[in-house]
Amino acid sequence: MTVQNPTLTGRVAVVTGASSGIGAATAKRLAAGGAAVALLARRTDRLESLVKEIESDGGTALAFAADVTDAAVLRNVATEVESKLGTVDLLFNNAGVMLPAPIDELRADQWQRQIDTNISGLMNAIGAFVPQLIKAAEAKGVADLINTSSIGAQNIFPTFAVYTGSKAFVTHLSRTLRAELGAKFVRVSAIEPGIVGTELQDHVTDEGALAWLADSKEAITWLTAEDIAESIAFLAAQPARVNFQQLTIMPTGQPS
Repeated sequence: MTVQNPTLTGRVAVVTGASSGIGAATAKRLAAGGAAVALLARRTDRLESLVKEIESDGGTALAFAADVTDAAVLRNVATEVESKLGTVDLLFNNAGVMLPAPIDELRADQWQRQIDTNISGLMNAIGAFVPQLIKAAEAKGVADLINTSSIGAQNIFPTFAVYTGSKAFVTHLSRTLRAELGAKFVRVSAIEPGIVGTELQDHVTDEGALAWLADSKEAITWLTAEDIAESIAFLAAQPARVNFQQLTIMPTGQPS
């Protein structure tokens, strides 16, 4: 039986990067709490399977095939989500890619991919859905914009310069938007996880980074996607007067 959380019942949430990992876990957690959830990602088959899983547990979800790097597609999706589920009052920006490599290898293709997804994709989603967040906040008294950053936004990880730089952008943007949107009753939060076991590591090809990740997995117990999903639900369930500006979530054994 699905346990309903009254603080999430009636919420309309959008999750980007919803086809796996943190995005999929968060979509399931928000739906279990009573929110209607729009799932955005490129892999339609994964999204459709997730919708079936959520619905079998008594939740409400719709799948939307979308690449966050395409601003026009996201604007169209935003219109469709509002018409089918209602005005969005929770946006979880989670789509991202991590491609570490020594800077002197000049992997400009990987640099651009991370910038396009982690920065431009984030802004495209914000541009598409923030008008609805403001509209929802006017009606309900609160809405949430939650962005996935990384502990890398604060700490130094050699060969991860472009990735961590993109996440530093996410954290600083979130803090600035909180000051701007708070007056409109839209809460803005950045979550900064340490190492989480997801598909993100599967994209890594650099041998040095792969060795570091393998050593880390042997040395400590990584966070799970479900751990982060609980944190997102926690943020969204706070009283309207409470805004966690920044939430750092670390594996107990990860020193930095």
